[in-house]
Amino acid sequence: MRILALIFCLLPFTSLAEKAPGRTCRILFLEGPASAPQKLFLYDGTTCQEVELPRMNFSKVYDIAAGAVTLHLLTGPVTKPEQVSPLAPAAAVPETIADCYLILFSAPTSNQTGAPANAVAPIHIQVVDAGADKFKPGQMLWFNLTKNNIRGNIGSQRLVMPGISRAILNAPATTSEDYPVQIEYTTPEDPRHRPVCETRWRHDPRSRSVVFIYSQGGRAYPRVTGFPDYRPPAPKKEGAP
Repeated sequence: MRILALIFCLLPFTSLAEKAPGRTCRILFLEGPASAPQKLFLYDGTTCQEVELPRMNFSKVYDIAAGAVTLHLLTGPVTKPEQVSPLAPAAAVPETIADCYLILFSAPTSNQTGAPANAVAPIHIQVVDAGADKFKPGQMLWFNLTKNNIRGNIGSQRLVMPGISRAILNAPATTSEDYPVQIEYTTPEDPRHRPVCETRWRHDPRSRSVVFIYSQGGRAYPRVTGFPDYRPPAPKKEGAP
């Protein structure tokens, strides 16, 4: 799973901030093994809350502190930063990110020694900016986590991705409808185009979609997995038009 670390930006540790409404995250444990935790505690320097680590869908929306913060995943609740173990999985979120995905991947051993990589929780965290100004309802955020070149037709959109890259596609359809999906790949060693999938997906204009292309279990061909992210509109304030 080291390829996962190449696609996301690792951000430096930064100072903690006061709690403020309106900043959120959702969590996804991509291909998390059955032995990994199902729940942990998320600490943002102000609030510690129990969070779920789902494998097949995004978690519910969690509020996190505003400003530049460092998020930690812990096995139990804490009330002060000094109670956080230096071994706990951590990731920094800069002040400029108002909404993010926390993509988790398993790190059961150290690559160098084979010893446990993390005594608190065998997990690495990567932060993905999911701000509405960059990623809008109806659009698709694609991550190619393989070294293969990917191309295909996603509804009305054309997908072309080099290895280890990300891309945003505009809505592949205009209404709530099925659309055709055809994806193929080439390897760095072989330029022949091989099929990945040919199917139909359902478009929801209200929802954003995050799609991962990755290798699994020694298979020669990539796997494609997508996750919808629907956010109900905020209720109107009393007296608003």
